[in-house]
Amino acid sequence: MDFEQLISNITPDIHTALKRAIEIGKWPDGQRLTQEQRELCMEAVINYEQRFVAETDRVGYIDRGSKAEGELCDDKPDPGDNPNQERPLKWSE
Repeated sequence: MDFEQLISNITPDIHTALKRAIEIGKWPDGQRLTQEQRELCMEAVINYEQRFVAETDRVGYIDRGSKAEGELCDDKPDPGDNPNQERPLKWSE
């Protein structure tokens, strides 16, 4: 069985079990994952999610939608500012 067939045969339950094993570093029977097993599990989860899971539901998804009106994070520097110059952090409530 090649890698493509392996990914195609992963069920949602197996996907969940692989994510859980990565998260806690152990198989369901309590045996610790080796570094190689962890890497292979991550690769399988990523490939499975790219094929079968909506982007917004994937592990690590960050919503980069528009900010609500009035949000101040990521202020743009003034046009005359040196981009390498340190700027004070502005806290607002």
